[in-house]
Amino acid sequence: MSDATSGGAVPAAGSRRHGSILQLDARTKKRNAKEARFRAYGLGAIIIGLVFLVTLLTAIVSNGVGAFQQTFIEVPVYLDPQKLDKTGNRDAAEMAKVSTFGYTPLIQQGLLDLVDREGIDAPFEKAGDMKALISASAAAKVRDYVLANPDALGETRGFELLASSRVDGYLKGRVTQESVERDRNISAEHLQLADALREIGAIRKGFNSEFIFGADASESRAEQAGIGVAILGSFFMMLVVLAFSLPIGVAASIYLEEFAPKNRLTDLIEVNISNLAAVPSIVFGILGLAVFIEFAHLPQSAPLVGGLVLTLMTLPTIIISTRASLKAVPPSIRDAALGIGASKMQSVFHHVLPLAAPGILTGTIIGLAQALGETAPLLLIGMVGYIATNYPDGISSGFLDPNSAMPAQIYEWAKRADPAYYERAWGGIIILLVFLLTMNIIAIILRRRFERRW
Repeated sequence: MSDATSGGAVPAAGSRRHGSILQLDARTKKRNAKEARFRAYGLGAIIIGLVFLVTLLTAIVSNGVGAFQQTFIEVPVYLDPQKLDKTGNRDAAEMAKVSTFGYTPLIQQGLLDLVDREGIDAPFEKAGDMKALISASAAAKVRDYVLANPDALGETRGFELLASSRVDGYLKGRVTQESVERDRNISAEHLQLADALREIGAIRKGFNSEFIFGADASESRAEQAGIGVAILGSFFMMLVVLAFSLPIGVAASIYLEEFAPKNRLTDLIEVNISNLAAVPSIVFGILGLAVFIEFAHLPQSAPLVGGLVLTLMTLPTIIISTRASLKAVPPSIRDAALGIGASKMQSVFHHVLPLAAPGILTGTIIGLAQALGETAPLLLIGMVGYIATNYPDGISSGFLDPNSAMPAQIYEWAKRADPAYYERAWGGIIILLVFLLTMNIIAIILRRRFERRW
C-alpha cells in the first residue's frame, strides 16, 4: 500500500515565497520601526516631564530658601528708667503705658553708640538715622522684655533684633547699592554701614524659626512675617473636611454601589457626581459664600466656613475613589458571605468594606491634599483679605475666629510690594509642598499596609 503523500513533491529549502522565518520581511521591519519610534517618543516625554519638574523644583528652592534665613543685629540698649518708668515704682501696669514709640529712640541711640564706639566711619550723627537698619518690630521685643523684667531698668542689655527687610535683602543679594538709589526707605550709606557692622560681628544671618512658627505682619514689617498661624488655620480646615467628607462620602458610595437600585435616577446621580468632580473650585467658593455666609450667617474668613466649602469640593473625589475600591472587591466575597447566612449589610460592612479600606484611605488623603492646596474657594469667603497676626485662643476660636490658610497666605504675600514678601511666598510654597508630599507618602504607606491580594 503506497503512501498517499508519496506522490507529492517536497519543496526545496530556498523555494518558499516569503523567505525564511529567521529573516525579517519589509512589513515586519516597518512594524518594528514604528514600535521603536513609539518607545522613543514615550521616553522623550518622560525626560521632558522630568526636566520641567526639576526646573520647577529648582526655581522654588532657589527663590524660597532665603525665607528660612533672617538677618539679625546685635544692639546694646540702655534701658533708661526716666523714659520707661517715670514714676520709679517698677510697676508693670504703669510701665505698660509706655508704647513702642518710647522704646524706638533708645534702640536707635544704642546702635549709634555702637557705631561710635567701634570707630566706624559713617555719615550719620543722629540716632534717627539708624531707623533704616532696624526692623519696626524691634521696639515691641524690647518692650516685652522690660515688662517681664522690670529690674533690668537702668542697665545696658544686648538685644538680637531683626534687621530691616532692605538690609536683609542686601545680605542675601536681593538688594544692591545701585538699586536703592531711588529707595526712600534706605540709602547706599546705610548698606555700607551694614557691611561695616557685619565685619565686626554685629550683623549676622541665622535660621529664621519665626517664618515657620510666627504670624503674618503688616506691609512695613516684612522681615517679621511668618506662616505659622496660617498653618494652624489649614489644620483646622482639614479637620472640618475630614470630619464631614469622609463619613458622608463613604456612606454615599456604599449606598450607590451596594444598595441603590440601578435605574435612571441613580444613573443621573452618578453622572452629576462625575460632573461635580470637574467643576472649577471657584464655583464651590461662590456656593459657600451664598449658603454658609449669606444664608447661614457663619463668620467670614473662619476655618469652619473654609472647611465646609472644601468639603463640598472634596466629596466627589472621595465618592469616586471609594466606589472604585468597592468595585475592586471580587463578587465571590459577597457571595460567600451571603452563602453562610450573612445579611446584605453584614456582608458589606464585615467583609467588603475592610477589603476596600486601603483604596478608601488613599482616595481620602489625596482628596485632603487637593483641598489643602486650594486658593480660589478661599478668595470668596474672605480668607485672603484677612491678616493672620495672632494665634487662636482655643479650639472653638480656632474654628470660628477669622484666620488664613497656607495657600491664601502665599497668595497674599505674592501680591505685596516688598520683595521680602515675594521671597516668603516662595518659602511658603516649599512648606506647602512638604505637607502635600507627606500626605501622599502617608497614602502610599497606608495602601501598602492594608492592601490584600486575591
